[in-house]
Amino acid sequence: MLTNSEMEYIVEKIGRIPNPLEEGMLDIMFSEHCSYKSSRPFLKMFPTEGEDIMVGPGDDAGIVSITDELALAVGIESHNHPSAIEPYGGAGTGIGGILRDIISMGAMPIALLDSLHFGSLKSQKSRFLFEHVVKGISDYGNRVGVPTVGGEVVFDDSYKANPLVNVMCVGLLHKDDIVRGIAPSLDDVFLLMGSATGRDGIHGVTFASVELTKDSEVDDRPAVQVGDPFTKKRVLEASFEILEKIEVSGVKDLGGGGLTCCISELVDKCNNGAEIDLNKIPLRENEMTPYEIMLSESQERMVFVINPRYIDEVVAICDKYEISSAVVGRVTEGDKMIVKDDGEVIADLPSHLLADPPYLNREIREPKDDEKYVEIGDINTEEAILKLISDSNIGSKKWVYKQYDHEVQIRTVVKPGDDGAVLNIDDETFIALSCDTNGTYTKLSPYHGGAGCVTEAVRNVVSMGARPCTLVDCLNFGSPEDPEVLWSFSKCIEGMSDVSNSFKTPIISGNVSFYNETENIRINPTSVVGAIGIGKIKDIRTLDFKNNGDKIIAIGTTYDEVNGSMYHKACFGLEQGHPPKTRIENEKEINNEILRLLDEDVNNNITAIHDCSSGGVGICLAEMAITGGLGCEVEIAKLVREGNISLNNLLFSESHGRYLITVKKEYVESILKNMKVPCSCIGEVKGKTLKIVDNDTSINISKLKNDYNNSVERYME
Repeated sequence: MLTNSEMEYIVEKIGRIPNPLEEGMLDIMFSEHCSYKSSRPFLKMFPTEGEDIMVGPGDDAGIVSITDELALAVGIESHNHPSAIEPYGGAGTGIGGILRDIISMGAMPIALLDSLHFGSLKSQKSRFLFEHVVKGISDYGNRVGVPTVGGEVVFDDSYKANPLVNVMCVGLLHKDDIVRGIAPSLDDVFLLMGSATGRDGIHGVTFASVELTKDSEVDDRPAVQVGDPFTKKRVLEASFEILEKIEVSGVKDLGGGGLTCCISELVDKCNNGAEIDLNKIPLRENEMTPYEIMLSESQERMVFVINPRYIDEVVAICDKYEISSAVVGRVTEGDKMIVKDDGEVIADLPSHLLADPPYLNREIREPKDDEKYVEIGDINTEEAILKLISDSNIGSKKWVYKQYDHEVQIRTVVKPGDDGAVLNIDDETFIALSCDTNGTYTKLSPYHGGAGCVTEAVRNVVSMGARPCTLVDCLNFGSPEDPEVLWSFSKCIEGMSDVSNSFKTPIISGNVSFYNETENIRINPTSVVGAIGIGKIKDIRTLDFKNNGDKIIAIGTTYDEVNGSMYHKACFGLEQGHPPKTRIENEKEINNEILRLLDEDVNNNITAIHDCSSGGVGICLAEMAITGGLGCEVEIAKLVREGNISLNNLLFSESHGRYLITVKKEYVESILKNMKVPCSCIGEVKGKTLKIVDNDTSINISKLKNDYNNSVERYME
């Protein structure tokens, strides 16, 4: 609902009280979801330009150059509230929305990644939401023919009532084929194509801009859009034929805010106006009101801005694919968005007022640190490793990704389960993709949590052998009306920005999702970061142990940083203290050193790479062993460290900026000699057990593998 101050502002700008239709149009455009009115002042901190960046924030997706001829369109969106109410449909329409964003830039979607957050799997409701969100993603992506190649799944009770469904998509296009969401030419027409307009999704953006309540599951269900992947497939194919054959001025999908948002944003970017004829809009329900038509968020719809001389050709293409199409308006001179019904003007608003409402300078306040710190004792190392490897946050997510078709389009080189996804672009080039977050870190320290999400996402693409080139983000927080939430939001962005600036990885697209709380239960602040890297095919590496006798080298320094770690959470049920610090310059040097080693490794002497993150070196070793089916023998005391650190803390510290690599034994001395960053050889690949020499811990790989693979299945099957 528009606030009193917002209504006063509107009346001042238009010189009168808006009628009910106009008030509805303004209400959705002034919503947090559409206007970013609370977040815009802070988002300005992000670096958005760079050498390879072709399109930055402000359009439906960002675009980055990846070869001399090709570019990648990248976007990320949230569909949290709809997925909490109707998990199957909410997740599916989330996929549909991000696919349209990529298509509207002229790019063919080639991959999806998802970042999913739920309550503990011990909860029946969490299991229900988890199962149906995954099925919604699977059914939609599989039917459209876009592979879901990676992502993450997190389980924490802060997400019990507010699951997070964040979806990232990348699309491939020739640089000459980029289209924008603009309407630059007077008397061009708006051609609406795709599904007919219905009553589903009305008030979807306003529903996404308020807190959920215990009654939301019933009261807000009509605000959830209804997806149709089969129609989406036809819309996709028709769109690309139109783009191939017609000189299109602009394209934009109809997502949040429906026609009101789409048309006002198209014309506002070019300081133009629009005239819409409601009688021309194809409807699928009888007696729809103007209010319902202009606010509907029915899925699978696109608007093409074209010269009138192309109308017949575009309509013929839409007819060929059996989708509806109609010219519903035109671009006009001036700054007015006019809606007509039977020739009568029923809405007359400045397009700039709709597309660019004022932002708010809300109060921010640092929360008091009054939590008590609980001292813990040590536990048996074997027990700790087995607890960690069987935890659903660390264990295999195969239950999820086995439902996805991750090989359709035949670009997938490295399948789900590694540090990142790898897709082939041409005979020499690949892209690596990752999607990462850590809500516990960000809860304990918004600055280092936000910064750490960026460094983790970047390490994951570096682990695959790629140079990170750009980032996208999806920022999920509680109510911005709470000064402490907004302080956390601002510090998180500050940390992310500092890393992005230093790494020269601009943030070119993103999304903000506020009001993720129900009945005063707030999610952990969750900044999802998607990283994109570019590499040479020869440099691709995976995390699995390859050969008996390969030496294991640890790169980077370990600090006594177990607060906020999975060790504390899985073994002691604690989230406390200060999480690992981001040592930005050190991390940048180490990433560059990994890439240098790969560039010089013409004989594939480096056989595996895995970054250290959740569970530290101990879990890093276990994952490499499980995936490769080979054991190892290591001395943890040989890790480069700072300070006097106990064995378990050395094993499970989650200090940033660390990798484990394996190298052929005859190559180890030359690597250690030429390395420009802290490193040490801690052991070798050997046998069928994970053996820690320091305290004679020995765990059979088959035991680790069984616990790892059953971490999710034991709840879901």
